[in-house]
Amino acid sequence: MKDLSISARFIKGVGPSRLKLLNRLGIETVEDLLYYMPSRYEDRSKIKPVAEVKPGSFETIKAKVLTFGDRTTKRGMNIFKVAMGDTTGVIHAVWFNQPYMKDKFKIGQELILYGKVENINKLRYSVRGLQINNPEYEILTGTKDDSVHMGRIVPIYRLTENLNQRWLRNILNFTITHYIDGIKDLLPYDIRRRNSLMVLKEAVRNIHFPISEIVFEKAKHRLIFDEFLLLQVGIALKRAKIKIDLKGLTHNIDGRLIDRFKKILPFEFTDAQSKVIKEIEQDMKNSKPMNRLLQGDVGSGKTVVALYALILTVQNGYQGALMVPTEILAEQHYRNIKDLLKDLSIRVVLLAGDINAQERARRRHMIETGDADIIVGTHALIQQGVNFKRLGLAVIDEQHKFGVMQRAILRSKSMNPDVLIMTATPIPRTLALTLYGDLDISIIDELPPGRGEIKTLYFEEVNREKAYLLAGEQARLGRQVYVVYPLIEDSEKSDLRAAKNMYKELTSFFSDTPHLSSPHRGEGKGEGVGSLKVALLHGKMKSKEKEKIMGDFKANKIDILVSTIIIEVGVDVRNASCMIIEHAERFGLSQLHQLRGRIGRSHHISYCVLISDPKSEEAKRRLYAMLKTQDGFKIAEEDLEIRGPGEFFGTKQHGLPELKIGNIVRDRELLEIAKSEALELIKKDRFLRRPENRFIREGLMKKFKREELELASIG
Repeated sequence: MKDLSISARFIKGVGPSRLKLLNRLGIETVEDLLYYMPSRYEDRSKIKPVAEVKPGSFETIKAKVLTFGDRTTKRGMNIFKVAMGDTTGVIHAVWFNQPYMKDKFKIGQELILYGKVENINKLRYSVRGLQINNPEYEILTGTKDDSVHMGRIVPIYRLTENLNQRWLRNILNFTITHYIDGIKDLLPYDIRRRNSLMVLKEAVRNIHFPISEIVFEKAKHRLIFDEFLLLQVGIALKRAKIKIDLKGLTHNIDGRLIDRFKKILPFEFTDAQSKVIKEIEQDMKNSKPMNRLLQGDVGSGKTVVALYALILTVQNGYQGALMVPTEILAEQHYRNIKDLLKDLSIRVVLLAGDINAQERARRRHMIETGDADIIVGTHALIQQGVNFKRLGLAVIDEQHKFGVMQRAILRSKSMNPDVLIMTATPIPRTLALTLYGDLDISIIDELPPGRGEIKTLYFEEVNREKAYLLAGEQARLGRQVYVVYPLIEDSEKSDLRAAKNMYKELTSFFSDTPHLSSPHRGEGKGEGVGSLKVALLHGKMKSKEKEKIMGDFKANKIDILVSTIIIEVGVDVRNASCMIIEHAERFGLSQLHQLRGRIGRSHHISYCVLISDPKSEEAKRRLYAMLKTQDGFKIAEEDLEIRGPGEFFGTKQHGLPELKIGNIVRDRELLEIAKSEALELIKKDRFLRRPENRFIREGLMKKFKREELELASIG
């Protein structure tokens, strides 16, 4: 059997220099080549004559070079045009600002062109007829190699500089011809038979060079199934390790401390919060470690539920840790928790920011000796030298902001503490159950009563002043405003409005606009008597500066807070009723939703104003989604559709391997089948030691990083 682990440099036509180019694509071995998936396909078995192509459609055309030339417009743009023809007509291929293209062609050459056909009667810089702008092209050689590139369904691969489709396709064809028999079938026969799956080596052959559309679909089905099965087996093993192998802490859920906490709360839990609390209590009573994901929309009350769990662990003689992604959020949680629990004799410690060395050492000592009950912090909690005496519960807020290893380090600070992971970036439940199969999942799907309506508005750049006037009107009524920018300082390479410069502009605007002043707040508020007070906040400030500004904003000493994305997560100022988001197209949909969640926390109507001139369809979809709904789960569905699952879930963050061909949204049904097979597999062969599961075991060790998914149990 051929060895697929050998370097791709030994494939005929590769060599050392070409290997470096392949390395850029993540290809190092022969096996990497075989599993380098096409990004799309062209059906060149049905190439249309020029006379039959349709304007507005993406078409593949085979034609000869008739003539070519270039010209430069008055504005300095270079336009290179090739007239292509077959027996039925002529079409023009045009490239912009690529004058070197004229060295690529010769009259009489035969080409394959692929691109969107335009009717150029409407285009002022061209003659009448048909045109393809910046098409993909391939020069045919008239040799037998053309059979790989013509008259069939042809793979198109993602390339890097100095590689072309024709060369890579020839290399793949050679590799498949000479090395395909080296592929070992991953799946036991009974799983293949039960799911009517194609033999693996035939699936690999036909994913690159399909003999028909039907066979291609079967090949794709088989390869997606394999990816999903490995994914689900890895998750099932991780869950089994936690639920079967590990012994955790047992908590008593009844006690005076938790009763006193319930009495000091100034509100009743919602039904959704109460349901989740019961689920957490059941976990904490159990002798197996809790490993629970708590999902809830922005403002749904996840933090107080987490605090309930932290007090439960303190009541049982343990310490609780709350790890959050930003210093501002850590400071806010610390103050809120300390104020709320001041009569319960619970010792709360903050570990974040630029605390001086002496104070940091003192707080670490408190944590190590058990003099701290609840520890709130950023990633400082997982640094060397931070040792807990008896950590009973680790709460991780906004889990997508932390990497897998960061979460694992916090967990390792004690002997199998309970873990509660929170997120305000909802994931559709079926996908959450599949992707986070190692976690139990709770959802708070209800907002507390007394929340005002949030109206989301969209203004183009030219109407920015209308947004400012709305903000000023809210401030005049005694409420507060956020203005959010994607950058801190202006960049020569970007036309984005930067927070520092806009802070100056807004300070001037609101001090020079008398009817928007706020005289009822008294003198000394800003840049003049009665003017609105504008302040700036960004991540590069020192902790004490940020703390002071947020404290003043919360105390209603600041009317308008100009900020970067730093206020995205967790910041809670109930009097804030207006948010302006500049260059809204530059933010992700989940970010926009998180930002909007910073307002609408009182009974007043709030306004979220998106200022943008979106250029791409994707950006327009994000803005439309924000205008259409405030439901976090609907936002998540739309975000998933727009960005695709790889970027949405961030495989680097949750520790899962990158999917090369599967799509957890598109292929959801197949994902569920693979999950069912994986659970059955682990049930029958917990450590994958049976001979028929040997290749699954090997596949897992290649696919996953063992330390990330804790697969030591099968090592």
